[in-house]
Amino acid sequence: MNLKHDSQDWDLVIKGRSTLFDLNFKDLWRYRDLLLMFVKRDFVSFYKQTVLGPLWFFIQPIFTTLVFTFVFGNLAGISTDGLPQQLFYLTGITSWQYFSDCLTKTSTVFKDNASIFGKVYFPRLIMPLSIVVSNLVRFGVQLLLMICMMIYFTVFPVAKSSFHITEGIIIFPFLVLLMALLGLGLGLIITAMTTKYRDLTFLVTFGVQLLMYGTTVIYPLSYAKEKGYAYLVELNPMTGIIEAFRYAFLGKGEFTFASISYSVVVTFIILFLGIIIFNKTEKNFVDTI
Repeated sequence: MNLKHDSQDWDLVIKGRSTLFDLNFKDLWRYRDLLLMFVKRDFVSFYKQTVLGPLWFFIQPIFTTLVFTFVFGNLAGISTDGLPQQLFYLTGITSWQYFSDCLTKTSTVFKDNASIFGKVYFPRLIMPLSIVVSNLVRFGVQLLLMICMMIYFTVFPVAKSSFHITEGIIIFPFLVLLMALLGLGLGLIITAMTTKYRDLTFLVTFGVQLLMYGTTVIYPLSYAKEKGYAYLVELNPMTGIIEAFRYAFLGKGEFTFASISYSVVVTFIILFLGIIIFNKTEKNFVDTI
């Protein structure tokens, strides 16, 4: 029997990466069925032991919007640029929640899946990508809630408040992509760092909540300019995305080419660094985690 095989006889050859930039994205497409399986697993495992199930998709943004309306809108009296308070806060919550979910859940990929990564080969990026895709379901439900609220305020308008959908709606899919990629990139960097520095795991959730106050989720950019700290808020790449998101659906928000370009550049720099650092860490993280 001839035991010799030419390398071309194999469907797949697994070998160590020769360089840091050898990312081999073709494997992601080859394992797309696994990606869909992980998406389904994430959705089912998270809600199968809950009483209300997917209703939590609605409950969380509704209660958060009510709290923001009471605290920031009524008690603090922060302006909402002439928009209905509930709509103003809900648009910010919807966009920020998708970004933060992608970030926080991706930031624990290595720790949560160490047992799987140590036993079988598949492109490790499949796991964080599945998180980004599965979070789209939640984002879609919350977006539907936002649209229902828009319809409500159209039928029952609030005095001195107005909104309208603008031509900016055409870049809505691009804005969603930016939120996903920014959360993914930051999450990849953090999950790589947590293989050595476990304390980061405890700081992520707290840090993301603090970071929210550095964007225009609970106040308009015009308010930040009035108070003199708009330059700090604009350094956060999510500010340009949220402003564009709010402008697209409600017609209010400081959406400019410069702001969205800044968000795009920062997002792709962070994503590039995240993939490179993730790629480097995955080679030997099992030995350190």
